[in-house]
Amino acid sequence: MFATLTGIGLSTAAGLNAYIPLLVVGVLANLTDKVKLPDGYAWLSNWGVLAVIAVLLLAEVVLDKIPAVDSVNDIIQTAVRPASGGVVFSATSAAAELDQSTWMTENPWLSWVLGIVVALAVHALKSTARPVVNVGTAGVGAPVVSTMEDAGSLGVSLVAIFLPLLVILVLIAGALLAWWVVRKVRRRRAPS
Repeated sequence: MFATLTGIGLSTAAGLNAYIPLLVVGVLANLTDKVKLPDGYAWLSNWGVLAVIAVLLLAEVVLDKIPAVDSVNDIIQTAVRPASGGVVFSATSAAAELDQSTWMTENPWLSWVLGIVVALAVHALKSTARPVVNVGTAGVGAPVVSTMEDAGSLGVSLVAIFLPLLVILVLIAGALLAWWVVRKVRRRRAPS
């Protein structure tokens, strides 16, 4: 159960920023005993790979703060964020094999699918809301919202690893936020 909550939390974080959960998992695998990557995922803790992820993260952080460019970046990230979600969820479930999690062991493909679906859902909400924020704030809101998303991605990644039960609360808060955003978008689109 904890592995599933961790995987869902990391995939949620990947939907906001593909590189933060990858970097968190890789760095923590190197520096702590909290993240144990199985052999098939050892590449994720390679310092060279982490350096490349850090450069991609830096580019993402900068591009996502610029109105209009953030929307183009979201189009590109439509493939990257779900893939990242699949990797971090799958690495988590593969690590759960070390903890004898029979469900994860018997269904290894499902962790990839769940990670992709969760990250894609979060990404879809983000990429739908950002143009509304940009138009509604004349672009001023882009860096603010982007910074909040990055902080949220880091926070959810750390919660997923260190306090996986809190992922349930994060999901409830995320669902409420999604409902609120969808309501706002519908109100703006509704004819007056």
